[in-house]
Amino acid sequence: MKRRQFIKTGLFAGGALATAGTALAAPQTVKKATDIITLGPDKIKLTRLAMGTGTKGSRSSSNQTRQLGLQGLADLLEFGVDHGLNFFDTADAYGSHPHIKEALKRVAREKVVIMTKTRSRTAEAMRADLDRFRQELGTDYLDMVLLHGEMNPNWPELRAGAMEVLSEAREKGIVRTHGISCHSIGALRTAAKTDWVKVDLARINPAKIMMDADPPTVISVLGEMKAAGKGVIGMKIFGEGRLRDRPDEMLKHVLSLDCVDCFTIGAESKEELADLLKRIHANA
Repeated sequence: MKRRQFIKTGLFAGGALATAGTALAAPQTVKKATDIITLGPDKIKLTRLAMGTGTKGSRSSSNQTRQLGLQGLADLLEFGVDHGLNFFDTADAYGSHPHIKEALKRVAREKVVIMTKTRSRTAEAMRADLDRFRQELGTDYLDMVLLHGEMNPNWPELRAGAMEVLSEAREKGIVRTHGISCHSIGALRTAAKTDWVKVDLARINPAKIMMDADPPTVISVLGEMKAAGKGVIGMKIFGEGRLRDRPDEMLKHVLSLDCVDCFTIGAESKEELADLLKRIHANA
């Protein structure tokens, strides 16, 4: 759901607006979780905050799927949509596709953006994933598909088959945009220089927890991506839960970065998600 951005204005060099010579200060945008961002060259419109479903996610399971179950996670996603969010973050490795399918029984498909991720490397495996993912999610198209958790700097050679299939799927409208999530600085640097990457999912926090390199180095590479016109999504904002005791510091940091368009955080309850919505506005 679209929300108008709240704009603060101030006065300087004078007392009242009617006073001669009074000027208006430059407007300052207050960022909200529900702001609509236009991401990457394919212009995907989504909220600044994505609802993550993969905290400690691997082997088709995550904190969200383990703790909340099918109905509980669907309830949480519906709660987020009711409070202005439209961005669902999932992956094959998280096992949360069926949970999103359950949420889509209550939320109109066209009102949400779904990002999922694949480990496929070959064309054959990628075609099979696209068919299976759409069936598991209950949708005939995918908004974003990312190559998942890449560490090898030479990934364009290793995953050329999967990339070709995703390019074809984008041309056919099966996938709206594609990209990669990187788990090493080498892979991240390659992504910044690779035209095929339309969107990058990158680990970013000021504490260097589960990061690919020190924050200044990562921020520099993300700046290159933005300069090249790519969309940048932040992840590991709370270091996969290890920085949850410092939420305001972590949110203030990511909200200050011009090189990050939006970011994903995996709340594990409605209360935690509601708190995130308030904190993001407070720390903008």
